[in-house]
Parts: sequence; C-alpha cells; structure tokens
Amino acid sequence: MLVHLIDMNGPASNVPVTARPHRKMTEKDYKQLEQHAAQLLELFYPIHYRGNMAVEDAMRGKLTRKEAAIIWLIRSAGEEGSEMRRKEIVARLQDWFDVSSPAVTKALRHMARPPLSLVRLVEDAGSGREKRVRLTAPGQRFVLGMIVRGQDFLLKVVEQLPDQQVREGIGFLRAAVAAYERVHAQAASAEAKGLTGKGRSPVKLTGDLGASTTNGSEPDDAQAQNPRTSV
Repeated sequence: MLVHLIDMNGPASNVPVTARPHRKMTEKDYKQLEQHAAQLLELFYPIHYRGNMAVEDAMRGKLTRKEAAIIWLIRSAGEEGSEMRRKEIVARLQDWFDVSSPAVTKALRHMARPPLSLVRLVEDAGSGREKRVRLTAPGQRFVLGMIVRGQDFLLKVVEQLPDQQVREGIGFLRAAVAAYERVHAQAASAEAKGLTGKGRSPVKLTGDLGASTTNGSEPDDAQAQNPRTSV
C-alpha cells in the first residue's frame, strides 16, 4: 500500500530477534509496554484496511493497486525517486501482494505502453540481464498528482484534529517506522546468518510487539492481549 504504518519490507516474524528493548525495566514497565502494544494491535484493521487503503484509493487514480504500489515505491525508495532495479520491485511486491515475477512484468509493460506511458524499462549498466524501471516525464507528473490527491485527502482528516495532536501523531509514526526498521534489520541479519532451524530456538514476535515465546510455549493472558499506501 501507499502508506504503511508497519509493513515496509515484509514480515519480520519466525526468525530470531531480540524481542525486548535493551534497557532495564521493571515488571510493571514491561506490563505497560504490553498494554500499549495490545492497544496498537486493535488499530491494525482501521488503519491498514480502512485508513491506508482509503488514502491509496484517493492517490492511485486510474492505476491498479499493484501499479500504484510500483510507482510510489520508485518515488519513495528508488534512486533519486525516479528509477529502480526491476528485481527490487519484484521483491517488494511479492512481500506485499504475494504476486509472481511475471505478474509484475505484466504490470510494468502495461504502464510502459500508451496511453499510460508512465515508466520505461532500460538496460542495467551493471548487469546485461537485469532491467531498470525508470519514471518517464508523464510518470513523474503522475507522481506529483498522487502527492496532491493524497495531501488533499489527508487534509480532511487533520483539519478535524488539534494541531498539537497532529504533530505528536506524526512524531510517533516516524519513530514507530524507525523502530520497525531496526526490528526488521535484526531479523534479516539473523536470517542471513542461518540461525533459524539450526539448533537454536527462534524468538517469535507476538501480536503485542514486545512479548515472545520460545520452543512453542504459550504466552500468558497478559501477553495474549497492526492500510498501506499501498505502495
């Protein structure tokens, strides 16, 4: 989706991670964190499936969700916001939509042909077999339109809230995204080292973002207590 509160690079579960923060906490402190995580989890449906998808629908115009995700991905994570390796696009979309590489290629070709002509596939100078996806001039104008439409939609939301609450909310979301990126980096590093399934019990993140279980043990009741631009 276009706006992601948490999921930017795919799921980070089922791999060893450090589940608890690296600071000394009392049991009371940890219970408070569990309560915060449980409350955030209750917001997953309204944020992801209602809020984020509504923003995406406002932004994507005539594009499908997958096509809009590709355009916004290039804008957000591409080189200078204008081009990206095709294989990187495929990897991200497979995480978000569970689509095949041929399906991504089909979407790219559709956006490359008139009347859209939003992207162009060019040879990668570093690899004769790899392609890069580059935004065309119409593609860059379309991105600007996405920004305007997205801002117009969100303006209707923030104008209903006090200024301080909006500022604090933006600050929280930025910090939450940074925290998730750290968790994801830990998970990716552990997975790369081949720790999962090789004699070491993985620590699995549970829905409350802080509690963990090992060796299949069940969390207690306190522990039992997450819509993207797309793109």
